[in-house]
Amino acid sequence: MTTSATAAQDTAWSRIMETLRSSRRWSWIQSARFSYLHMKFLFFSWLAVFVGSWVVYVEYSSYTELCRGHECKNTICDKFQKGVIDGSACNSLCEKDTLYLGKCLSAKPSNQVYSGSWGDMEGIIKCQMKEDPHYDLGFELEPRKESASFSRPTKGTSMQKFKEMVFNHLKAKVGDQANLADLLTLVLGVADSNKDGEISLSEAHSAWALLQLNEFLLSVVLQEREHTPRLLGFCGDLYVMEKVPYVPLYGVSLPWMVELWIPASLRRSIDQWATPSWPRKAKIAIGLFELVEDVFHGTFGSFLMCDVSAAGFGYTERHDIKVVDARQIVPEVGFQEVMRERRCEEDTDCLYGRDCFTSCDLTKHRCTTEVTQPNLAKVCSTLKDYILYGAPSDIKDELDKQLYACIALKGASEQMEMEHSLILNNLKTLLWKKISHTKDS
Repeated sequence: MTTSATAAQDTAWSRIMETLRSSRRWSWIQSARFSYLHMKFLFFSWLAVFVGSWVVYVEYSSYTELCRGHECKNTICDKFQKGVIDGSACNSLCEKDTLYLGKCLSAKPSNQVYSGSWGDMEGIIKCQMKEDPHYDLGFELEPRKESASFSRPTKGTSMQKFKEMVFNHLKAKVGDQANLADLLTLVLGVADSNKDGEISLSEAHSAWALLQLNEFLLSVVLQEREHTPRLLGFCGDLYVMEKVPYVPLYGVSLPWMVELWIPASLRRSIDQWATPSWPRKAKIAIGLFELVEDVFHGTFGSFLMCDVSAAGFGYTERHDIKVVDARQIVPEVGFQEVMRERRCEEDTDCLYGRDCFTSCDLTKHRCTTEVTQPNLAKVCSTLKDYILYGAPSDIKDELDKQLYACIALKGASEQMEMEHSLILNNLKTLLWKKISHTKDS
């Protein structure tokens, strides 16, 4: 064999070996890449399962903490069956099972709220629960411990003594006024759940517990007005209110994970898109202004609206406004009494609910008793974007001007009541003139 032939064979053999080595290297690379992709897939799959499980756990934990309707029903029915409490809803809830707790709407563990049905009526069922020790309620005007015990009035209390108890309680809540006797009559009428002209001890226990709740008191105060849902019945401190078809006043309820990723501007656009036509919004706004009139120096004293958010209001098919959460519409006299004793270091310490601010007197380190903004200013702030969006061009500028004047109202102003009445009348007149000739009125 020649030298050139040998060299050719060596070259060919080298190429074959190089090809084999390249092939093995490529196979190894492919294997490594597949292994990397496989590990990546497993990691992200595990991460998705972990995050999903965490979300489910958090949602379940929140639900079980917030939604304890079975505990509420068992507690109420146990008291009813022992003869401690009584009311118009007790038999239906505890014996006939015709009062049914449906979807949980609770926002706090202590205030159980459910949609439900009572025979052929739809309603909202509310029940007070003792607060879990770790859950901080913050500043409240409602003495929940007393209302949950059903220990008052005590056995042997005469009807006259019970009337005195209720009268003094109402006086402390709404102040000493000429119409207090009429309010007492209304309360006693509700307490007599079977309408037999007498109030039994068990009925008195229920009525006294309910009277500790601002929402129940307001429903009695405004029962002749159209802005609060009708009280359908009660058992202990569980009570059933008429269901409001459209809640909240405006806006769309979205899952909290979706809320995190939606920009504020887009959120406002979505909320505006979901509102009724402008004439119907105008009617709803007029109703809200009328509610302000009802609770500001009303028949049975003044009430402060301490959470004027859209979630606290709804409306009917006829676009009549309804209060769906009145827990923080509080009697002004009771509010001032509590604030007077509240210690503070700065103005931010003097807050009740979301919207009732007073100032801090730094010489005494006590909160003052006068709110910095009246009810009307807070309502106008809530309504501004809602009612200006889609407003007719011929009134939009004037409406905008009146709303800003309204928002600027201050509670401590010497001329506040006069300015309050003037702006309120101007807004109602402006809106009413625009819709009075339409079918929406």
